[in-house]
Amino acid sequence: MPRVQPWNKVTLVGVGLLGGSLGLALQRHKLARQVVGLVRRRASLAECAKLGVVHRATLDPRRAVEDADLVVLCTPLGRMREIFGRMLTALKPGAVVTDVGSVKGSVVRELEPLVAAAGGHFVGSHPMAGAEKTGPGAARADLFVKAICVVTPTRRTSAQAVKQVETLWRRAGGIPLRLDPDQHDELVSRSSHLPHVVAAALAQAVLGPAHPKEQALLCATGFRDTTRIASSSPEMWRDIALANAENLSRALGAFVADLQRFRRALKAGDVEAIQSFLEQAKQRRDAWCGQSASPSPE
Repeated sequence: MPRVQPWNKVTLVGVGLLGGSLGLALQRHKLARQVVGLVRRRASLAECAKLGVVHRATLDPRRAVEDADLVVLCTPLGRMREIFGRMLTALKPGAVVTDVGSVKGSVVRELEPLVAAAGGHFVGSHPMAGAEKTGPGAARADLFVKAICVVTPTRRTSAQAVKQVETLWRRAGGIPLRLDPDQHDELVSRSSHLPHVVAAALAQAVLGPAHPKEQALLCATGFRDTTRIASSSPEMWRDIALANAENLSRALGAFVADLQRFRRALKAGDVEAIQSFLEQAKQRRDAWCGQSASPSPE
């Protein structure tokens, strides 16, 4: 891969799992001379310094963003607009702003004109990588390796800014993929948002107080794997569900319809229908796992 000039300063707004991992990747690959992190709590200043996820952390939004060539918003969707509003007047003219949010349509529509009015360029993005663990202590430099990193430009987006954001994810080890913001939201409602709701519902249904204590003792590897993402941040996934409510509602409707069909086959003792359901699922998942680009855990 040809060497690229590093950014003088990259600001990470939020230094949790994704922000911290990006900070480590930026440093490992020497993509920025200075990586600054904006954090919410004073205790996070010492934590970031101890873990080395950024060169410097601060509680001051304006100081964090001043003179930054690239700003990456790594906060929950529900707080993104509020936090970014505090740093708009300090944004460097020509700066590129992107994000890691799991919903793109509403984020792009809200932030693109704000950043443009401040003299910058906004490019929505979403790395399809993550884990159920949160905080900078869970960060790792290779989190984005082989992960699809969606970039969602619009007709108003600067072509040069798009290239910079694609370079960011490519140099962090990811595979950039351009999509329309609304198309992105429809696709992830099924592949990312629906699984989180299903995992949460399964954890609720099986581990609820209505069942005897022996129930939890019989939850083994399959249950643990299937419900892993139910341990993700409730705040983050609340915001994602609400921001993509229409698409997620449709995905849930289709999923419930599939479950109802399986239930009818089960009640009818329809061996062929049950076998077909399970075989088709296995074939489709096996084909997906055999793709050349290995999916990262999310």
